[in-house]
Amino acid sequence: MRQVESLRSSLNHHLHRYHVLDDPEIADAEFDALFDQLQSLEQAHPELHSDDSPTQRVGATPLSEFAKVPHVLPMLSLDKSTSAQDIDDWVKRCQGRLAAQTQITYTCEPKIDGVAVALIYENGVLVQAATRGDGQIGENILANVRTIGAIPLSLIGDDYPHRFEVRGEIYIPLADFDAFNERALAKGAKPLINPRNGAAGSLRQLNSKITASRPLTMFCYSLGWTEGDWAPKSQKEVLDALQGWGFRINPLVEVVADSKGCMSYIANILEQRSSLGYEIDGVVVKVNALEQQTLLGAVTRKPRWAIAYKYPAEEATSQLLNVEFQVGRTGAITPVARLAPVFVGGVTVTNATLHNMDEIARLGLHVGDRVMIRRAGDVIPQVASVILSQRPSDAQAISLPTQCPSCASPITRLDGEVVARCSANRNHCPAQRKECLRHFASRLAFDIDGLGDKIIEQLVAEDLVKNSADLFKLDAAQITSLERMGAKSAENLLQALAKAKHTTFPRFIYSLGIREVGEATALSLAQHFRSLQRLRKAVVADLEVVADVGPVVADSLFHYFQDMDNMLVIEQLIELGVQWPEMPSVDVAGLPLAGEVWVLTGTLETLARSAAKAFLTSLGAKVAGSVSAKTTKVVAGPGAGTKLEKAQQLGLTVLKENDLITLLKEHGVDVSD
Repeated sequence: MRQVESLRSSLNHHLHRYHVLDDPEIADAEFDALFDQLQSLEQAHPELHSDDSPTQRVGATPLSEFAKVPHVLPMLSLDKSTSAQDIDDWVKRCQGRLAAQTQITYTCEPKIDGVAVALIYENGVLVQAATRGDGQIGENILANVRTIGAIPLSLIGDDYPHRFEVRGEIYIPLADFDAFNERALAKGAKPLINPRNGAAGSLRQLNSKITASRPLTMFCYSLGWTEGDWAPKSQKEVLDALQGWGFRINPLVEVVADSKGCMSYIANILEQRSSLGYEIDGVVVKVNALEQQTLLGAVTRKPRWAIAYKYPAEEATSQLLNVEFQVGRTGAITPVARLAPVFVGGVTVTNATLHNMDEIARLGLHVGDRVMIRRAGDVIPQVASVILSQRPSDAQAISLPTQCPSCASPITRLDGEVVARCSANRNHCPAQRKECLRHFASRLAFDIDGLGDKIIEQLVAEDLVKNSADLFKLDAAQITSLERMGAKSAENLLQALAKAKHTTFPRFIYSLGIREVGEATALSLAQHFRSLQRLRKAVVADLEVVADVGPVVADSLFHYFQDMDNMLVIEQLIELGVQWPEMPSVDVAGLPLAGEVWVLTGTLETLARSAAKAFLTSLGAKVAGSVSAKTTKVVAGPGAGTKLEKAQQLGLTVLKENDLITLLKEHGVDVSD
């Protein structure tokens, strides 16, 4: 059948592109769809069976440069599921193949999107490391694996078997992936395409020094085989033992009782997916008892005792239809990719960020290109790479416009700056004006309820609002003239505007939208200067004394308050009744957490993250975004990823959210909503 041969040829091509050339042309989900199509045809037509079909092997043929290593036990792939019904059916099949009265429990764990490896230890020492390969024969990567700090070269204790095999997944944490690529770009080197591809390529380096430079780590997930007297009874017992011997085990592994428990776990991990700190593509569910696993056995190179639940793919390919340039509140010109609609990460994507012209140059992007799109969790979709082999003959290069697409003012790009900007003042560029008003009304600024994007767009389009002060000059007639704004809506908005006039000094500073001044810097400025008058009169040297304010931020602040248009808007706001209580004189050095550096990671289930940060700051602590040797304490909630790992490596104090709440209450902080 021609269709079968065509599918086999296509799959072999893409396996070579991914595993050998490190240059994939299609997303994982598209490959899986082709694989499933071929598998269905071969099952429907047994006469078409072929030993060299891609369905007869788990991965790619080992590279010839590495020695081949046969697996004592095959490294099997897993059946896939995408629905609660699939999981329920699998659980019933397991129960049906075992005695009806047998109690079955299941282990659930995140399915890491990395590279599977098999490690052999003799007398507690690592002696062999192999990739999955084709499931039967892998590649000898011992020299490269030895460079990975998370993999023990010798084991802890003395109660481990004489000889055994551990299996796990090597991957690159997301924060380390981003940091690696930033360093690579700064050096003019080629960045990694994505974490999974980067891990695979890193393990196949002939020079292990290159592997050592890559931020690889590993979670162990199973025992391959063992020699000796050790006879564990369950998957959970295996993992606990491995952890005791020094292996890294995913802390999110859970044992559940039934299909309902499986689906509850799957839903919980999906919620945490974007905050885990590493890429996953689903959840692996296994029968917990090893004896029951043996009884269930395997079929067609897949175990009956395990199944993978697959989440929506976070990668897909699409065509770049156009690049449009948007204007931000500081005048920054940002290119945005307009794409042929593609379903990725659970949603249909038509736009993706391109950051700046340097990113377009790095990608070598042309309009008309076939591109790889990535969307992880709620992160804005990004163009990850260009599939050069599919570039059309009429693809067009992309250039920065010379005039602002909103106000036609010249676009400038200062020496040493990555970002190009509209040269017009924010009050004279409609696009900047819209973004400034959005920022001014946002939750962390004036928090004006009911003043959404569509209303702001209409206010600017009708020229009813030229700056933030004009918002407080609006009347009911002007508001009701807007589309879908009746008398009641107008009244609600006016009440929200009146309420918003009573703010705080840190919020007021943040609302101004000064370049480089975020929420934390605004608070530091408010605490240091305590009044608007003193802040306005500050020179660069005065500003640099403030915590978190360096030369760039100080220069931005100084020039903002030298601009007469900005000063006029501030004066109008105060004349219109915007006010805040006087900042109390605070002896930061005398606060209970003075000098401490805290980091919040994972999901906080009781406190809002912004509230937790404000509470800690009120007690004198600095809340940082990353863990370092200077960090005092880390608060870790569900889904804590690489920050928690680094804290544990550094031996830092790690608290749970309840510990934080207790500490806050002890210091007199009212944490009630």
